[in-house]
Order: sequence, then structure tokens, then C-alpha cells
Amino acid sequence: MTKAHAIQFGKTLLRAAKLASFATVCVVLTGLLEQSREPTALERIQAKGEIRMISRNGPTTYYEGAEGYTGFEYAIANAFARHLGVKLRIVEEEDLGMMINAVGSEIGDFAAAGLSITEQRLHKVQFSPAYFEVTQKLIYRAGDVQPKSVEDLYGKRLVVIGNSSHSENLIRLKRDYPGLEWEERYDLEMMDLLEMVHNGEVDHTIVDSNAYEINNTLFPKAREAFDISGTEQVAWAFPKMKDESLMREVKAFFAREQTQRLIADAKEEFYGHVGKLDYAGSIVFTGRLDSRLPKWRDMLEAAAVESNLDWQLLAALSYQESHWNPRAVSYTGVKGFMMLTLPTAKEMGVKNRLNAEQSIFGGARYFRSIYDRIPERISEPDRTWLALAAYNIGLGHVEDARILTEHHGGDPDKWQDVRENLLLLSKRKYYKFTRHGYARGWEAVSYVQNIRNFYSIIAWNEKNRAQRVAQTYVEPDYAEFSPVVAEAVKTIAAPTIEL
Repeated sequence: MTKAHAIQFGKTLLRAAKLASFATVCVVLTGLLEQSREPTALERIQAKGEIRMISRNGPTTYYEGAEGYTGFEYAIANAFARHLGVKLRIVEEEDLGMMINAVGSEIGDFAAAGLSITEQRLHKVQFSPAYFEVTQKLIYRAGDVQPKSVEDLYGKRLVVIGNSSHSENLIRLKRDYPGLEWEERYDLEMMDLLEMVHNGEVDHTIVDSNAYEINNTLFPKAREAFDISGTEQVAWAFPKMKDESLMREVKAFFAREQTQRLIADAKEEFYGHVGKLDYAGSIVFTGRLDSRLPKWRDMLEAAAVESNLDWQLLAALSYQESHWNPRAVSYTGVKGFMMLTLPTAKEMGVKNRLNAEQSIFGGARYFRSIYDRIPERISEPDRTWLALAAYNIGLGHVEDARILTEHHGGDPDKWQDVRENLLLLSKRKYYKFTRHGYARGWEAVSYVQNIRNFYSIIAWNEKNRAQRVAQTYVEPDYAEFSPVVAEAVKTIAAPTIEL
């Protein structure tokens, strides 16, 4: 290498070293800038590992079920939390106005409580894509004169939830109807207001259409007069901010086809209820006594022996759960003949919930475990009815109802008394003071009643069959059964088809 080449080579190395140093400096500076950058709203939530939902315990939002929290808002919000890779934490707030004001503060990240998108709220928060539509219904008491217009409310006692979309609507209406007056309550649910109209405590109230649909059979005297609003969109409330990182994820979540299916399933799950066994339902059931039950009878009897249960009760329970369909699946994750959740299945040693034999034996063991936790001093049949209610809504809620029963002077060991207090678990003025909060108590009552009806039909059918085999058949006294059962059993001898 010549001297000139050596000098040139040295200059090249020097330039390379300078470039390398410059690149290193750039990397370091970039890292420092990244570290000094303010994290986005989404990044802060993901760093904490949780998102806080401000809500109020109740029938259309969230409540404690047999296997933990459940409810319409909870089902969707929990799926959103999983979408973000974090856990959902619930922050309780009863006052809707305070709930809106708390959005984006240290209290919570968003609010979800069946919130309608209103002009007034849009001044304070921004909303997610709507996932529900409701109308506001004016309610009157059957037997009173049905109001036809807002003027008909003059001089009447009208009570609504404070800081609600209903009160906002009334404020707007008062501009055109100056004689309109109303009271606002902050401690009530729409279900409470329906009951107040039903009992004649107030003349009128306003509730959302979905709340009316859920509860109108419970309070038949609370009737719909007319829609006092147009269609309203229901959505989640988020803070207004320039940082759109969280809202982008919200929009992406609601845009997914999977989310829309989840919402549709949640509407079906939470805006329907068991109801009482009617004549049509009993006819379907009696048909399945011949078309389905024989296939599973041996397994039911064997599982009943293992868990020391009445096989006919187990058969009635399993029909209520799955209609004797071993492939039954709910969107909430319960599956199989006995509709077991995954945690319960694991606890009971069930590896495949869609395996009928495993589900039947696991379900029998689970019911027995609940039955054994009911105080031994409680005699039959009350102990069984309480255990069935606990299978439906959880032992914690049943215990809450028993405490209420004793508080109200009833016998906490008698199903007849506890049944009445189970209904109170859906009323805010009662459940807000219980350990486990809101529960669909009316559903548990109907659940137990259905199973008792199914059990009566199965028992009569077995007695009938045994008598025919022994050729000692005697026409039964239908008066010993409920009217529905009496009618249903008459169909058992008739030809049936697969249902």
C-alpha cells in the first residue's frame, strides 16, 4: 500500500468512526425521547393491567351470578377488557350525574349503565358506538284513566330517576308544557318505579323500553301509556380528550363481527327470563318424556345413586337446564346436559362438558355439594327447593334472601318465606344492603317452580307406568297437581312426536 493509499484509508476509517458515533448518538437520543414521551391513554390502561368501568349494580348492568359477576353491560365490557388484554374492574356509583362527571378521572376510565346518548351528556363526554336502542315509556296504573298526552300528567305524581335521560327529556318537554311537574329519586331502579306504580304509590313514572319488557310480567298493573320520547341510542361514556388511542380501540372492538354476535346473544340472555311453566311448555315437556328421557334415564338413575339424590328430581333439573340436550351451549360459556360452567366442571372432575355421561354425573355431584351446604336443620322439601334456587343464582344470594326473610319476621328455613324475599333481591332499596347485591330473584323463584312442575309430571308418569305394568292402573286425582300439570299429564297417553 502506497503512502497516499494509507492516508486515504485512514480518512475513510475516521469517517466511518464518526458516522458510527453519530448513529449511536441518534439511537441514544431516540431512546431518551421515547422514554420522555407521555404514554397514551391506552398504554396507561394496559400498563396498569385493568380498565375501570363505572356502573351501578342492577338488572340491566351487572350483578353477582352463581359463578361470579354477570349481566348485560358486564358481558360486553368484560369482552372489551379481554380485547385490550387487561382485567375489568367495576367502580360502583348510583347517581347517574356523578357517574358521568367521574368518567376519565381517578375514579374510572368509562361508564356503562344503560346510558342514553343525550345532548346534555355530549357536552361532558364522548360515546362509544351505540349497542342498544330504547324508547322512554310513560307508565300508568291499570284501572286509572290512561293518559293520552303530556297535558294529562298535569296535577299527577310523576317520579323518575334523578340525572337520567328521563329527567333531561322532561326538562325539554316543560318548555312546551309549563304545567308539567315531577319528582326525581336517586336511590331507585326502574324496576322499583314500576312497582310503585303497580302498588298505587305514585301515579306515573318513565322507564326505558327494555326495563319495561323485563319487568312488566312482575308488575302487571304497571301499564304502558305511550312513548314519551323518540328512539334513543345507548352507549358507553368516555372522557373527551385529544388522545384518541382508547377510542380507536373501542370503535375497533364494536366493529368486530364477534362483538356484534356477543351483543345479540347478551340481549337474548339478559332481556328474557325463565317465566312460569305454561300449558304449551308442559305439552312440549310431556312429549319429550317419551322421545328423550328414555335415552338418558339409566345415566340419571346411576348418577342419582352415586350422589344420593332422587333421580326424578335430577331429571327435572336437567330438563330445566338443557331440555335433555347434551350439546346445549350458552354464549356465557355454560355447556352440556347440566349446563356447567368451566370452573364448576373442573371442580367436579368433568373433562368434556359436552359428554352427556360426564355432565350428568358432574352436575349431580355439584347439586349435591350445594345441597350439603344448606343447613342440616332445614327439613324437606324446603332444603331441596333452597338448593335448587342456589343452583340457579348462587348460594350467596340465597343466604342474602334468608337474612332478609329473618329480618322481615319470616322463617329463613321455609322456602315459602324465603321465596318472597328472593323477589326483593331485584329491588335496589333491599339489595344495596346485602352482601352479594342484585340478583334476578324472580328468575330463581320461577326456576324452582318449573322444576317442581317437571318433577310432578315425571313422578305421575312413573306412577302411571308402574300401575300399567302391574295392571292396577287407577285414574289419578288431578286435583293433587297444579292446573298446568293436570292438563299436561292428560296428554302423556296421546301419541307424541319428537320435539
